[in-house]
Amino acid sequence: MGKANPYIHIPKESWPNWTWYAIECVALIVIAFLASVKITNSIEGLTPEIHNYLITGIFGTFFLVWYVVIRGLILKKKILK
Repeated sequence: MGKANPYIHIPKESWPNWTWYAIECVALIVIAFLASVKITNSIEGLTPEIHNYLITGIFGTFFLVWYVVIRGLILKKKILK
């Protein structure tokens, strides 16, 4: 076809690709933390140590499910290329 006009803005070339991964990771961190805190606060009679372990476990489960199951198996998108 020919060369593109240098005065035309092409967003794909100007927006860094890694920022989408950063936005996805930050959104997952926020969602996972808020959900794990809400879930553990609904369980009564937990000691602070058990409460912290449950928050960490639920938080890690969100990452495992998102990056391995949903993103890796269902969406078929590799994390690292």
